[in-house]
Amino acid sequence: MKKIGIIGAMELEVEALKGKMSVRRTEEKASMKFLEGTLNGTEAVIVQSGIGKVNAAVCAQILCDTFQVSHIINTGVAGSLKNEINIGDIVVSSDALHHDVDVRVFGYPLGEVPQMGRLAFPADKHLAELAASVCRRVNPDIKVYEGRIVSGDQFVSDRQVKDSIIKNFQGFCVEMEGASIAHAAYLNHVPFVIIRAISDKADDSAEMDYPTFERAAAAHSAALVEHMLPEI
Repeated sequence: MKKIGIIGAMELEVEALKGKMSVRRTEEKASMKFLEGTLNGTEAVIVQSGIGKVNAAVCAQILCDTFQVSHIINTGVAGSLKNEINIGDIVVSSDALHHDVDVRVFGYPLGEVPQMGRLAFPADKHLAELAASVCRRVNPDIKVYEGRIVSGDQFVSDRQVKDSIIKNFQGFCVEMEGASIAHAAYLNHVPFVIIRAISDKADDSAEMDYPTFERAAAAHSAALVEHMLPEI
């Protein structure tokens, strides 16, 4: 039976979904509150992980171990790494990687975690295609892109940092949790997809843009997640 784990780093990224969920039980683990029940007729577990890669990875592992989820969706906001991807648009992951891992001294490519045997963690193709299709249907006022999402424990708000990440990884957007959730899902053989609504341009304007657009961006992501669940 399918049971979808839904992770958002911040409350605003999951509050709309929580409000529409029929909650059967609530369980707290690792200082995170997991709500289990049905959302749009689908078995689901919704949780706010907290910000950063460690919090997100711990959260994903609990979803796998305690709740035995069949799929993981990570919803939230991110900074754009491409000029054509504007604030409000959505990026659906093709894959995800860590932009802040650097073990090149031992011969690994920049971004690759040693002994993993891969640079990036591929999203489930069915979930990614479904997310993009549903987004075009429920959010016709914005554009949706499918591409690489890059993550690190850093809020990118510097043009030089942004340019370096673009050069090294060819990412579509940058944020602070997705790759670690992808990493955990990959290790547990659980299909996943990361959905990111663009809240800023990940440059010198990011600190100004983010507070203004984060709520609207999160609302687009939530609408997408809610409507794709029955079709998984």
